[in-house]
Amino acid sequence: MTADEDLLQRAEAFAREVVAPAAPRWEAERRIGLEALQAAAYLGLTGIEVPVAWGGLGLGYGSKARVAERLAAADFGFTMSLLNTHNVAAKLARDAPALAGRYLPDLLSGQRLGCTALTEPGAGSDFGAIRTQAVRTPQGWRLDGAKAWITNAARADVIVLYAQTEAGSGGRGIACFLIDGTRPGFVREPAYQLSGQHAIGAGGFRLDGYLASDDELLHPPGQAFKAALRSINGARVYIAAMCNGMVGEALRIAQAYGAQRQAFGQPLAGHQGWRWRRAEAATELQAARLLVAQAAEQVESGADAQLLSAQAKLFATRMAERQLPALAQAMGAEGLREVHPFGRHQAGARVASFVDGSSEMLLERIAALQRAATPLVNPEA
Repeated sequence: MTADEDLLQRAEAFAREVVAPAAPRWEAERRIGLEALQAAAYLGLTGIEVPVAWGGLGLGYGSKARVAERLAAADFGFTMSLLNTHNVAAKLARDAPALAGRYLPDLLSGQRLGCTALTEPGAGSDFGAIRTQAVRTPQGWRLDGAKAWITNAARADVIVLYAQTEAGSGGRGIACFLIDGTRPGFVREPAYQLSGQHAIGAGGFRLDGYLASDDELLHPPGQAFKAALRSINGARVYIAAMCNGMVGEALRIAQAYGAQRQAFGQPLAGHQGWRWRRAEAATELQAARLLVAQAAEQVESGADAQLLSAQAKLFATRMAERQLPALAQAMGAEGLREVHPFGRHQAGARVASFVDGSSEMLLERIAALQRAATPLVNPEA
């Protein structure tokens, strides 16, 4: 058995035995599943891409995407929370070895949570419009501004943050910093009260005269914007994988229920309409999985994954938003019971359609990339 196969087996068992039973309680209590995050850390799930020398598993991006699908089958919000801490750990190990020794042990053990802060109250998909300001001072960098809609912001205090160093310069002036939420100048806002998926820990914070040292500048202006776009491409692919995990689990539950539930003298699975609904969901799920696998391969190889990552996320999120309600309907009233994840998964699919680029923005991005790759031909030429 390969290291990747072993990890996937452990992730599946963990999702089934730990995450799925606890997820309804986290939602009822409107909180991050911290106890499960620490248990996941014990299995190495916070260090999938972190090199072995730093205490991680040393596996590739494809392993992370495959684990994301398995975990999201149990709960989308928990998986997003876990992966955001993982991503900060992997980034420090890759880009900031001087800081990694300070923060990696706590991140890898789940004692501290990580998050990445791009979005602001006035800047979402338009990343170049962020207004959090970073000003060079004799002591380092002074940061002021607000971030919003950040996964894990309810508890995270190891933060990869993007800020503008030159007003009006767009992406050219954006720099990336490591922020320690236990230091002066960091002000956490109350966690958001959502209609579902509170395990994602969504919220915001303010920086009020926060001082970052020179060694906490992760990417200077001119490099940070490109680094952020690369990370967004990767996030789009594993979010698509998470949508596949939710639909795959819903399909599994519906199939099992349809085989034993009797209706009009035969199992539900004996009715043509019920079988067709299941067949359509299985077909769209397979298409989404193939698209995610292709995009994940591009991300792991270092190729330009802009187009495929956008297509994978757009297709998988729309597939999930379409098929999860259909599979819940196939369960009848049974699908409303909290013991099944249909309600949480539908909320997860809604979240997925917004994070790391809304579906509408992705359509524009895909169209622009396709237009650039295939210029329009003048029929009169």
